[in-house]
Amino acid sequence: MRHRTELPQDIDVQVSMRDELPAAAEYAQTKVGELTRYASRPVRHARVRLSRHRDPSVQRPVVAQANLDIDGRSVRAQVQADTAREAVDLLVARLRRRLQRATERWEARRGELPSVGPHQWRHESEPAHRPNYFPRPADQRRVIRRKSFTMAPCTVDDAAREMDLLDYDFHLFTEKGTGTASVLYHAGPTGFRLALAAPALADRVSPHALPVTISRQPLPCLTEEGAADRLAMLDLPFLFFIHAAYGCASVLYHRYDGHYGLITPAG
Repeated sequence: MRHRTELPQDIDVQVSMRDELPAAAEYAQTKVGELTRYASRPVRHARVRLSRHRDPSVQRPVVAQANLDIDGRSVRAQVQADTAREAVDLLVARLRRRLQRATERWEARRGELPSVGPHQWRHESEPAHRPNYFPRPADQRRVIRRKSFTMAPCTVDDAAREMDLLDYDFHLFTEKGTGTASVLYHAGPTGFRLALAAPALADRVSPHALPVTISRQPLPCLTEEGAADRLAMLDLPFLFFIHAAYGCASVLYHRYDGHYGLITPAG
């Protein structure tokens, strides 16, 4: 089911729902539409998806996801809660924080605010309402989404900002100094860890302010089936590996429906 409404400032908010949550549609449209006051650039459109896990044993069964187009730049968030209304409130709160941080960064780049120093990093903690994935048995899991995109070179700091704006647990990118596929994720004593497709190049990583530990472990070369088996065996949220068929660094990750998604570099 899809609902669409035009809100002030020509904001087009689309709400899609699963398992019939109609009472939350208008509430989500209104609350997300009010976020325009926190955006320093035009909000072109917003997409919200509400769904409920069918398994009654799943804690916080309602999942809310949103994607905002802020003048061509994506801002994304997703949360999990006991009820649809609570999920919308948590979603809006997380989006508001992301919009405020994005505004600070955009204004700093224009010289209106002091930018973050070369050895500083801002990272506000947020409540842990990130969705868990559905506990689907390993033998029933399939790769049901495949994404391939061109990875422009960027620094570790740029990757962290992108990961924050898009509300990702990890970010696959080309590290600027080494020119190699890399994954930044939350782990280690500093809170961030960097894995490189070519760990021997770790000393060439471009300068960055983010406190990050760098993994020296080589990536395993696996088939998709082998990667799925390892992901299930180790109970990991994602696996960074060399795709045996494609010969490139790839990421296999858990989706919230319990299946898998696969990300590969384009080209």
